[in-house]
Amino acid sequence: MDPVELKREFGRDLVFWGGGVDTQNVLGTATPEQIREHIKHNIEALAPGGGFVFAAVHDIQANVPPENIMAMWETWKTRGVYGSSGTRGVQQ
Repeated sequence: MDPVELKREFGRDLVFWGGGVDTQNVLGTATPEQIREHIKHNIEALAPGGGFVFAAVHDIQANVPPENIMAMWETWKTRGVYGSSGTRGVQQ
């Protein structure tokens, strides 16, 4: 599902809990840099205006290298913080 379209259509009516990272198709197979880009895209799509909780929808699978988990964690820590006004503080 396209996170931009989901946010546009449903973002005023619900909170997205999950969708920060695709644990089934990306986290175990992509490079750390691809994971960073994937997560940045999802945060930028779902977080503006509030209503987004960064979480994985599924458990992290056994095939995920530790460096991919760290890429996910570090990207979330640097990109996934809301400002005090409740608006998304996208960091470039």
